[in-house]
Amino acid sequence: MEKFKLQGNYYNNLFSNPQKFDYSLKRFCPADLDTLLWDMPIVLEDVDKVLESAYNGFKIWKNIPIQDRCSYLKKYQEIIELRKNEIATAISLDTGKPFWEALTEVGTIANKVKVTIEDSLPKIAHKIIESIAPGSDGHVYYKPLGPTLVIGPFNFPCHLANGQMINALAAGNSIIFKPSEKTAHSGQILIECFHKAGFPAGVINLIQGDGEVARRLTKSKIIKCIHFTGSVDVGRKILENTYQDLNKLVAVELGGKNFSVVHDDANFDIVMPELLKACFLTAGQRCVSTAIVLMHKNLIDNFVEQFHQLAKKIIIDHPIEYEKEPFMGPLIDQQSLEKYLLFMGMAKREGFEEIMRGKQIEKKFKGHYVSPSIHLGQKYKNTSTFLTSEIFGPNCTIVPYSELEEAVTIVNSSEFGLASCLFSSQKNNYEYFVKQVDCGVINFNRSTVGSSARLPFGGIKNSGNYRPAAASTIDSCVYQMSSIENKDNKAEPISSIKGLLYTDHV
Repeated sequence: MEKFKLQGNYYNNLFSNPQKFDYSLKRFCPADLDTLLWDMPIVLEDVDKVLESAYNGFKIWKNIPIQDRCSYLKKYQEIIELRKNEIATAISLDTGKPFWEALTEVGTIANKVKVTIEDSLPKIAHKIIESIAPGSDGHVYYKPLGPTLVIGPFNFPCHLANGQMINALAAGNSIIFKPSEKTAHSGQILIECFHKAGFPAGVINLIQGDGEVARRLTKSKIIKCIHFTGSVDVGRKILENTYQDLNKLVAVELGGKNFSVVHDDANFDIVMPELLKACFLTAGQRCVSTAIVLMHKNLIDNFVEQFHQLAKKIIIDHPIEYEKEPFMGPLIDQQSLEKYLLFMGMAKREGFEEIMRGKQIEKKFKGHYVSPSIHLGQKYKNTSTFLTSEIFGPNCTIVPYSELEEAVTIVNSSEFGLASCLFSSQKNNYEYFVKQVDCGVINFNRSTVGSSARLPFGGIKNSGNYRPAAASTIDSCVYQMSSIENKDNKAEPISSIKGLLYTDHV
């Protein structure tokens, strides 16, 4: 018997509660494989119904004044806050994320409404350029794109998709949310909160499913905008499905192989806790997790010993039914566990020294639990599969460097460009670093997992397509329309036009 009941797809302001379906996907809790969380029916014919609902909803929503749209969003925020413990429980059980961390995620969901209204909407406010031409003013209008598809990730099943949906709605778009097939229940609760807020029919839509559902949605002519957060491989497939459709705006947030650079003048009191979080929070399943610590050669011995001792203190357990509150829970599924262990073997074959062994571990509940891993390399090699692949697990590899210029060269040699950071006591080192490094997020004496909803968030190279999220999400929810308006309603004399044959009687 499943722990949670999925209500089916949501369109025209109703959950479908299907009696017939094409196939279904079962989800067991990654922290307790004896617990069946839910059984997800997939109804392919609902794709067209959801699309039609979103199309009709957009025609209504785009004409609703922005102040009224904000009122709906504020009501949604209130409902999120009332259900915060329930949402956090769903996130914890769907992902294995510790409850305290899930609660933090719920806090960002509610706060996103305030940030969007106060920080993002002013960016798309109507602008007037006075006297742009004789007797005329120039105007810039920001218009919604249309039905918007949000494909959510599993690691932040509510927070990341929520930010994209809130911005799309604030800008006047209807939305279709397809959660990760690994976190369907978390996604459903968000839609329940939208429903309770009373949005007009068709504005809010949900469809549960796998890659086939996503493929059908992305190829639809009705969809005008796509926001995706996930792996590079899936991001490429979405771009392949849509690149010939010039009616679509596609914004992708993809993976990373992120570097933290620790210079010889760094403050270890700052470095240690920041890197512990950067490498191992969420079991390393954050796109901004630090994978490689470039450490000045003079610090290596001292750092490795201290960091190893700190990592051994990490508590790993069930996110809710724990004996001691955990720092991290399990990996998301069996495939991720096998991938993590595969890379542990690869590190050994490629000659990396194993400081802390990454292995599967047993807990009270049977789940996808692994220990963090720390490796030490002699030098950075672009030919190393272990060093250049995104592992998406609790792994940290330490590599020495001699000069800051060398560290910058290594960071820029990566095919990814999401996040990096520098630890140093000298601001001029950071000024050099930030000018030379090619990344979407670059922090100073803060780890790579430090981000803010009030700043842009996104990557370059294989980490994104130059359409950052967070504070900049709103830019990918609208298009700009310009207008020159004759404010005086005065006609231009025909005689002022050169090159015309005319008489005084014209």
